[in-house]
Amino acid sequence: MAVHIGSQLTDLTPYRHAFERVAALVGTLRDRGLAIDRVDLGGGLGISYKDEVPPSLGAYAALVREIVAPTGCRIMIEPGRALVGNAGILVSRVIYRKEGQGRTFLIVDAAMNDLVRPTLYDAWHTILSVSQPAADAAVEPVDVVGPVCETGDTFAVQRPLPPLQDGDLLVFTGAGAYGAVMASSYNTRPLVPEVLVDGKNFAVVRKRPTFDEMMRAESIPSWLATGSRPHS
Repeated sequence: MAVHIGSQLTDLTPYRHAFERVAALVGTLRDRGLAIDRVDLGGGLGISYKDEVPPSLGAYAALVREIVAPTGCRIMIEPGRALVGNAGILVSRVIYRKEGQGRTFLIVDAAMNDLVRPTLYDAWHTILSVSQPAADAAVEPVDVVGPVCETGDTFAVQRPLPPLQDGDLLVFTGAGAYGAVMASSYNTRPLVPEVLVDGKNFAVVRKRPTFDEMMRAESIPSWLATGSRPHS
């Protein structure tokens, strides 16, 4: 038996209602002679992208223990982003600061192919300056966009940020669950390298591919390579 009630949930109440239904259904099906020995409770537990305050994993586990464990079923869960969402960040560099009429654009070297959630469904990712600004530093609303010639290549609109210039580094938080796994090489942009960090230790665990490596799987048909064309 499996259930999934949604994602980015920051309240345990919907889980309580769902788990109570699951436990009752296990009993009903067993009464009808079905051998129910495993339940998959799905995922959906949220993380903090902006100012959300999700419940702790311990509180979630206590709820599972209270309601589902008495069924005696083997319990499976799919925590997903609750484990890896905040374990990953995307680091990008400002390549051009563009002063427009009435608004400022920060064009960064990351793009929609590297972190697609903002353009897909206006997902919020907190953006921080790597250089820690002073506590009383002024902020200004800016549009943070990528270099791809697409209207959707936008990470944030009128986001308050400290003054940033060409070459400054930015961090997009909460990218662990949906950064690399949803990335593509759209517009022939090589995938960004992945770096594993553990305290002061770090290592590149997936290097940036070269253009030759990106094109290696492609081939030219023999009739084009020789300049001849098949007869119609």
